[in-house]
Amino acid sequence: MQKRQFGSSGRNVAVIGQGTWNIEKADPSRPIAALQRGLDLGMTHIDCAEMYGSGQAEELVGRAIAGRRNEVFLVSKVLPTHASRSGVVAACHASLVRLKTDHLDCFLLHWRGRYALEDTVAGFEELRRHGKIRTWGVSNFDVPDLEEIRAIAGKDHPACNQVLYHLQERAIEHAVLPWCERNGVAVVAYSPFGSNGRLPGERTSRGRVLKDIADAHGASVHQVALRFLVRKSPLFTIPKASNPEHAAANAGAGDLELSETELAQIDRAFPLKGRAGTLPTL
Repeated sequence: MQKRQFGSSGRNVAVIGQGTWNIEKADPSRPIAALQRGLDLGMTHIDCAEMYGSGQAEELVGRAIAGRRNEVFLVSKVLPTHASRSGVVAACHASLVRLKTDHLDCFLLHWRGRYALEDTVAGFEELRRHGKIRTWGVSNFDVPDLEEIRAIAGKDHPACNQVLYHLQERAIEHAVLPWCERNGVAVVAYSPFGSNGRLPGERTSRGRVLKDIADAHGASVHQVALRFLVRKSPLFTIPKASNPEHAAANAGAGDLELSETELAQIDRAFPLKGRAGTLPTL
């Protein structure tokens, strides 16, 4: 599994990680087994949030990483309704209890809400001073928001920006991704296969491009799609797996090598559309 520098965190992190949105909806044994299989295969970046299943996803992650915490780059997110200075601190402590750990490697503001960013940053920095988080970042931030929080926190933050990014939704490439590249901010792609998890079928021209490239590498089209999404140095992605076999398939993208020609073919098949504007979210 390839690793690279995760923003200003000082950590090298697996480019393919593991998402956990809605994992609580399955029999608990399945997501736990999937997460553990992912860890076995090097997908040591695990992302969760207090919002997911009202904390149930964090509890499942805590069970999955029991005895293996030192292997994991563990991320969770605070809701904007809890993003006051005291609210951020309280939310983090609650997440730590559910995750059965004494610290997070990165703590994110899930999206921007009514609280002033100065208050949120103050909460993050208080947690960092007390060793409850190693670093912090944001999610669903467009360039003006990134500029504002950078002005408040200084050049080392945010460590990352987690955003919607998949082959059929590349809007972050207009402005967000270039800004993060210039400023040393990691970009973490959520929902890397889209909200429905489907890629174009083989009968479509776009689907055939993916299939031909996948066949040339003995890979799957999903692995090719994941690899395209982490083709640049700031990029990471966090696909969810429903079972251990699915986790193994995702991990297979971690050391897949696509040529510049193949990347260009995918780029043409799934072109960047429109102009910089409203940041897409789910």
